[in-house]
Amino acid sequence: MKWGQMRQSGNVEDRRGRGPMLPGGPAGLGLGGVLLLLLGSLLFGANPLDVLNQIQGGAPTQTQEAPAADDPDSRFVRSVLGDLEDTWSALFERSGQQYEPPRLVLYSGAVSSACGSTSSAVGPFYCGRDARVYLDSTFFDRLAQNFGVSGDFAAAYVIAHEVGHHVQNLLGIMDQVAARRARSDPATANALSVRLELQADCFAGVWGHYANRRGLLDFGDPEEAIGAASAIGDDNLQRRSQGYVVPDAFTHGSSEQRVRWFRTGFESGDPERCDTFSVRNP
Repeated sequence: MKWGQMRQSGNVEDRRGRGPMLPGGPAGLGLGGVLLLLLGSLLFGANPLDVLNQIQGGAPTQTQEAPAADDPDSRFVRSVLGDLEDTWSALFERSGQQYEPPRLVLYSGAVSSACGSTSSAVGPFYCGRDARVYLDSTFFDRLAQNFGVSGDFAAAYVIAHEVGHHVQNLLGIMDQVAARRARSDPATANALSVRLELQADCFAGVWGHYANRRGLLDFGDPEEAIGAASAIGDDNLQRRSQGYVVPDAFTHGSSEQRVRWFRTGFESGDPERCDTFSVRNP
């Protein structure tokens, strides 16, 4: 991917090297949340002891020095975010709306947000309460080490997916889904969450469509994103962690679903084609 040709965003906040920032542990984190963090640490190669220390408010077993402000990871993230801003600004303007870009927080180890505090073991996430994407860039190294998924467009897909959640937030989709989930039984509520994640995959594909049209993708880049989507499908993660698959416990969708919806956005370039809520079987 020719990310060096992309405009760099000024909406990146670099908190790397500032420590875990987990006073008192994650807000509202019960036993299930602790187990989820520990499972994430095992999947992505983090030290479970570090995660437990962070939950208890302690320091990680190893400290990290803050990287240079203009290191390659920072430049890459600012470039991808800048191109995402340009793409979604144009798409929103086309529909008579104004795009308000999110801020992206680069951190190391653990971070506090308006949605609570968490360890990097759970991976990148978007917090609608403060309209920020949170990213520990070492996630890409863990993705490569544990799943054999590498490449700059695979990493860009992950960022684009989280920005896809911001688009959902701006369009009111996240609030609508939250209201529906509150009125639903657990199985239906979980299925709605999966549809929300698959739509974010589709929105990531929409961005990829326009990046490709602008000549910013190299041969094989779409396959990198497809490989990442497949690797982090719920069925693949469950199979690796527990040896069997429980579809009712999916949170993001199967590998096949994630790949299919990314392709839908990438091939069409049309956000309207990303309506995962109106189809019977997403």
